[in-house]
Amino acid sequence: MQLNLNFHPEVQSALNENRAVVALESTLITHGFPAPDNLEIARAIEATVRRQGAVPATIAILEGQIYVGLTDEQLEYLGTASHVRKCARRDIPIAVARKENGATTVAGTMIVARCAGIKVFATGGIGGVHRGQPFDESADLIELSRTPVTVVCAGAKAILDLPLTLEVLETRGVPVLGYQTDELPAFYSQHSGLPLDVRVDTPQDVARIIKVRESMDFDGGMLVTVPVPAEDEWPAEKAQIIIDQAIAELVSEGIAGKAVTPYLLERVSTLSGSQSKKANIALLLNNARVAAQIAQALVE
Repeated sequence: MQLNLNFHPEVQSALNENRAVVALESTLITHGFPAPDNLEIARAIEATVRRQGAVPATIAILEGQIYVGLTDEQLEYLGTASHVRKCARRDIPIAVARKENGATTVAGTMIVARCAGIKVFATGGIGGVHRGQPFDESADLIELSRTPVTVVCAGAKAILDLPLTLEVLETRGVPVLGYQTDELPAFYSQHSGLPLDVRVDTPQDVARIIKVRESMDFDGGMLVTVPVPAEDEWPAEKAQIIIDQAIAELVSEGIAGKAVTPYLLERVSTLSGSQSKKANIALLLNNARVAAQIAQALVE
């Protein structure tokens, strides 16, 4: 795949010199948090990556141009722009051709990161299989099966069907590693009760697996799932009550299709007060920290 990429000079220098780089998505800026939280959190994530000695590369499309690494002015522009397209695989050519602004999802960020030569990507949670809709799968799952980028996350978003999501990942040959855990994290919560086959305890453990997969020329990416810090988690039993209420409201209002995930995330945030937001920010920063450490281990 050939993409015309615009590299931030800091990112380009790091890649040329084989230094650690971490890809970051941009939908959390445009669709994940309201202003001014969106920019504060995006900057905090970049700062977390830098504190670990790696270079952050936030990926986005601005007026039809694909950028790998944004200036602070570009972050500000994206965080205040209206009519920003969420971009997965199907959307990137449309946004570029029509000179639109686009925020990359997990799937979209993976595509650009691969073309840029970035091997590690930090996000919050991936998309997955929707509850009660077993054929409604996120494009993130398909991209993980075809694009060789390691995604560091806190599991799939808790509003989704976690057991089915894990089954789909297994069927599609995507390794799911538990970082210092034996079970799949449940996004806001440390525990889902779903056991994982592989536990890794250090960035070096992850780097070794990435290097072996590269040597074997395997298709597809890998998922490194990191539990939210214990002091910031929203316990699963409490989160489930709110999620169930949000899903019941969704059904009663007849919301379907692409509107499902944004609606559920907004309702969970509203109904939970500060609990979901606190956990969400904590896991984003923690994932960025771990991803930067993995990226460092890869270049050592």
